Amino acid sequence: MLSTIPRLARCLSSNLGGISNLTRAFASWPEPVIQVSAQDGNSIVLPTCGAPGDTLLIRQPERPFAATASLPNEVVTSLPGTTRNLWYLSTIMLSCLLTFVHAVHAGTSNRIAVVRPAFLPFDQQQQHLSEVIAPLGTSAVALAAHTQLAPQRLLVDEYTQSSSGSYVLSKAATELATYLQRRAVSVALVPDVTAAAAGQLADVPNSVAAATKLRSMQSTNRVLMVAPTAFGFNDQAAQDNSFMHQAERPQEHSSLTSQVCGEFSELHRQLTEVAGVEVQLFQHHIRHGTPDAVFPNNWFSTHAAGEGAGGVGERTLVLYPMKCSNRAAERRPEIIQVLLQQYPRLVDMTAHESQSKSYFEGTGVLVLDRVNGVAYVALSERADRALAEEWVSGMGYKDLVTFHSSDQRGKSVYHTNVMMAIGTDVAVVCAESVADDKEKQNLLVSRLAAILASFF
Repeated sequence: MLSTIPRLARCLSSNLGGISNLTRAFASWPEPVIQVSAQDGNSIVLPTCGAPGDTLLIRQPERPFAATASLPNEVVTSLPGTTRNLWYLSTIMLSCLLTFVHAVHAGTSNRIAVVRPAFLPFDQQQQHLSEVIAPLGTSAVALAAHTQLAPQRLLVDEYTQSSSGSYVLSKAATELATYLQRRAVSVALVPDVTAAAAGQLADVPNSVAAATKLRSMQSTNRVLMVAPTAFGFNDQAAQDNSFMHQAERPQEHSSLTSQVCGEFSELHRQLTEVAGVEVQLFQHHIRHGTPDAVFPNNWFSTHAAGEGAGGVGERTLVLYPMKCSNRAAERRPEIIQVLLQQYPRLVDMTAHESQSKSYFEGTGVLVLDRVNGVAYVALSERADRALAEEWVSGMGYKDLVTFHSSDQRGKSVYHTNVMMAIGTDVAVVCAESVADDKEKQNLLVSRLAAILASFF
């Protein structure tokens, strides 16, 4: 491993000038970095700057079919000992260079994490790590999107070095993306990890740009949810929501509430245990009088500093005016106080409920391109144009796109997010619901085309 150090010096000397000239979208973009790669692509080091030891992520040549109490000695002794076999995951900030060189010199890792397929038939060959994961930058990786499909999931068995030098099982069968996130590694799901890692920083997809902090995030991995513990049919909301059907109202011993709570609990499990999303979970009681509390995104939204192409200056919480009184009642003080702990700037638009009888129902009516700073709003009784303009101006967004959307019976679509959505690397729109040709052209060609261009 000592042969690595001169190579590091040459890499630093030859690349420092070019790296220092990279255009960075945020001041927090990491300082110049170093990358050392190997040939076989079956072992990766997860560096731990500021903490003792690294984690060696490996794929064994002989596929394991279970975790073992301790890592077999023949596996440990066959682990990489030269740069010919090592691939140091991600790049290491210069501030961590001394730690990195020390780790190379020591030639050891405190933890060894063995990657194995969860559901691959016994007679099929497992992929090389280089086919499913690639470094992007400091503490960031591209991970093949197909690894999130249930049949193609990958598991990690982690072994920690004991005082005797052997590696003892510490964690078994953790899903790979979840394991990486717990190791403070940002994960970007991409269709082709090699292409993602080789792309120019200014042209990478949103998922990669967000993981490497080159651009603000379009989608989040932290959400607030309200369990439908007092859910039922909302007569007030049904007045202008043509998609609703008569159902059981909130009441004790409600079969509808029980059924919905069962479905919601599985959604919560999928988000937290499978997708690795951090969820702040609240509940509601029938005494709150809020049958639609399961949709909290209508009465509040949160925004990170730097969002909207840099327009949002600080972490911001926005409260919205709601058309229905039992929807306005969802703005419970205890929930707002929790949100204010994380988003100190408050933009309160709720006075419009009584002052102007105009409404603007959160990210139900707002579909946001958080990367490029564009707000899309389908105008309706719940989406006032003047309030949309006020929101864009107050939040520092760059542009507002308004249009009209209707269902097959010609009734206005009550919320924009019913007919369109913008994700990290995908946009969906029901163009047929926009009858006006000029509005449709503006929406599809002038606006959404720019979003799609940022995906690739």
